[in-house]
Amino acid sequence: MFSGRLMRSGTTTEVNKEWLRSLPPTAVVADDILLCHGTPERDVDYLLEDVSPTGVSLASRDQIRSRAGVKAGAILCGHSHVPRFVRLEDGTVVLNPGSVGLQAYYDSDHRYPHAIEIGSPHARYALLDRVEHGWRATFRAVDYDWEAAARLATAGKRADWAHALLTGYALK
Repeated sequence: MFSGRLMRSGTTTEVNKEWLRSLPPTAVVADDILLCHGTPERDVDYLLEDVSPTGVSLASRDQIRSRAGVKAGAILCGHSHVPRFVRLEDGTVVLNPGSVGLQAYYDSDHRYPHAIEIGSPHARYALLDRVEHGWRATFRAVDYDWEAAARLATAGKRADWAHALLTGYALK
């Protein structure tokens, strides 16, 4: 998706920002796979997590179905950075592959401020395969130069991100 012309050594250019703004908030691929960041309706809402005064937990299937609001064979989401694979009663699967580049953060703007922490700096992704009885997910955690990423975060005056990139834990 990215053109080599769009990326310049760790900086986000106006061309990058404009390209990102031009993308639709959701996409349907392969006829029955829905892609979204948070929920299909709102990028800043969690699809798979429930945040309450007592912390962050896996949302119930009813909450997930209600938030999804659409019928699809598979829904691929992000936002929380937590790798998860949930199968709903109707066979729909919801997959969050985790984060390639920010394994922890503290959300102080949420109604209930909270930390999301994965516990290691590894980049995360997932493979989703259609199999005889639905879908199979394979999660991967891989090494990358998280020290270089942390240096960029530090240079950008984001000590919280630098810490998260190095450790997988949030600074509060």
